[in-house]
Amino acid sequence: MLIRRARIFGTEHTDVRWHGRSITQCGTGLRPLPGEDDIDAGGGWLLPGLHDHHVHLRSLAASADSLQLGPLAIHTVDDLAARLEQADATLPEGVWIRGVGYHESAAGELDRWALDRLIPERPVRIQHRSGALWTLNSRACAAVELESCTQPGVERDLDGRVNGRLWRMDAWLGAQIATRPVDLTTVSARAAALGITGVTDATPGLRQTDIDDFARDVTSGRIQQRVHCMAPPAITAPGILRFSLGPTKILLDDTALPTLDQFIARIREIHAADRSVAVHCVTRVQLILTMTALDAAGVRLGDRIEHGAIVPVEAMAWLRTNRVPVVTQPHFLVERGDQYRREVPVEDRPDLWRLGSLLEARVGVAAGTDAPFGGADPWRLVHAAVDRESGRVAAERLSLRSAVSLFFGRPERPASPRTIAPGEVADLTLLAVAPEDVAAILPHPPIAATVVDGRIVYG
Repeated sequence: MLIRRARIFGTEHTDVRWHGRSITQCGTGLRPLPGEDDIDAGGGWLLPGLHDHHVHLRSLAASADSLQLGPLAIHTVDDLAARLEQADATLPEGVWIRGVGYHESAAGELDRWALDRLIPERPVRIQHRSGALWTLNSRACAAVELESCTQPGVERDLDGRVNGRLWRMDAWLGAQIATRPVDLTTVSARAAALGITGVTDATPGLRQTDIDDFARDVTSGRIQQRVHCMAPPAITAPGILRFSLGPTKILLDDTALPTLDQFIARIREIHAADRSVAVHCVTRVQLILTMTALDAAGVRLGDRIEHGAIVPVEAMAWLRTNRVPVVTQPHFLVERGDQYRREVPVEDRPDLWRLGSLLEARVGVAAGTDAPFGGADPWRLVHAAVDRESGRVAAERLSLRSAVSLFFGRPERPASPRTIAPGEVADLTLLAVAPEDVAAILPHPPIAATVVDGRIVYG
């Protein structure tokens, strides 16, 4: 296969040829070989294929069939009631209402009794926008026998009563509910149409059956992208093309932080199993604890910080010296700006969702959408990183080339960009416009073709 007359990122060449899975030739004025298919790019920008370095595939698929309760959908308790009542009126009897994207700024903190006042006769579960919390009404609590659950994530009120709030219990809750398997075909097709050639699934605590299901979806073509999957140390890789195991995800919550000794022991256990760690850090305390624990346990190549919502200047030298990259979400400053203005202390705001200062300090940086907990379109992240209206100070904004490059990293080394060169895997994203025209049409540049492992999956 040959792409001709492109503007190729990082090179003066205009043409790229690949055979099978690998790029074999880059040059200018290449002509199609006998029987070879070719694409005339017409001056369009050819990029290394975009890799979303932090996404939750099954949650993203499930969100398509869920009630959207984010800030664009509801603003008051009456809005929430109306959405739930509409769902209650249209769903078959006994089917759960599954709401996602809720934030307490709309209608206050939820618990089982607040939901009972709105929908008492049908099981309801609502996920917080952070993804950390599910809230169930009493009918749902009874359906999963929550009163008898001894998991540490079950919240209780001051009288010891289960209040329907479940912290970090996705796997447990999913196992209790007879839900139909999610179909990732549509999610994959939408990703291909956005130029995404690979994803890193960052769902914590996946089981071997979950990994095997992912592998079957890749093999069958339901997932067309390359998949790099975070997994606990005991998980075995299926050994198929376009699928690999990544670091082990470690979640941190300020209200239930491990002791330093516990954290160090956990990191050492994961490293001993030949895995790196990907630590969820959204507060200053979480980042400092992680740095301290990694100092004691030893940093392993591939260890990474997820989110890095708050990165103080003092942390940058440590991140650079230890080659620990930050996988961040630039669009959160846009999508959650109102929340941050209300909740983030003034003294913390300069450290919030850094970009330019991290790169200036030579800290490795990559980007992931965190979909469905953030928007799934990588071009919105690019737009948020470069846009003057994003709320990001000038020192933190990036050039278009730097912003797009946040998606070029290798799955196992997110801050090490792939290139378009002979020997590289043929994962490519071709835009229908020249690079100088992209900024004016963000966040919606037209995708002309998406190539994964040498095969055109879109265009």
